[in-house]
Amino acid sequence: MTTADYIALVFFAVVWFGYSRLLRGSSLFGRTSLTHAMVERRREWIYNSMRRDLKMIDTQIMSGLQNGTAFFASTSIFAIGSCFALLGATEKVDAVFADLPFVFHSGHAVFEMKVGGLAALFGYAFFKFGWSYRLFNYCTILFGSIPMMRDAELDVVAAERAAERVIRMNIIAGSHFNEGLRAIFLSIGYLGWFINPYVFMMTTTIVIVVLTRRQFFSEARLAILDAGPPSNLHLSPIPRDGPPNGGNDSSGGL
Repeated sequence: MTTADYIALVFFAVVWFGYSRLLRGSSLFGRTSLTHAMVERRREWIYNSMRRDLKMIDTQIMSGLQNGTAFFASTSIFAIGSCFALLGATEKVDAVFADLPFVFHSGHAVFEMKVGGLAALFGYAFFKFGWSYRLFNYCTILFGSIPMMRDAELDVVAAERAAERVIRMNIIAGSHFNEGLRAIFLSIGYLGWFINPYVFMMTTTIVIVVLTRRQFFSEARLAILDAGPPSNLHLSPIPRDGPPNGGNDSSGGL
């Protein structure tokens, strides 16, 4: 490998580590991240579930979180298999790269090392998703230990302790899921290394800029923070007695 390759690889590792450390903080320039904002929404969800005895909605949410994690874990396995398949097509890749401009091809050994690094990225993502899936499973079990609403009113302290256990486990599981997803995103930037180290650094920077914008400057963040609600928001009570329009059915019987 050339000196530029080593610099690009170190740049990739430093940027990844720095971005992860950035998200562990509470804010950037006074802005709360999307991930930290979701922590409070997870807490609201669990405490709201304590106010209803029928928790089918909550179990469906738990199931959705597990299914999403399992999907990405399976995707990571397929990606690892694709990397090993790519190792068996080194000669074909050489023929393709030979006709492409701006491609610095350093030989079979370097190409195989780059593919191995890509497989390691997907392997890291798989372990994160696999552990997250297991933690979401534990979270479901802990959720079952939350007492019913009447019992929670009799012992509020015990109910809150049970809720906090669920919240902590859910936050940890979500954190591992986010780290696995971050590895998937950064693997897109890693693909630039197959062209040349300068493209590698450029694509990595682009991915990090996009992720940072989504974490600290996106509309999704504003929606979760409930910042700037619409001025024309009017909540009116829903009529419960009798059908609408004075009992007249205007739907034509459909």
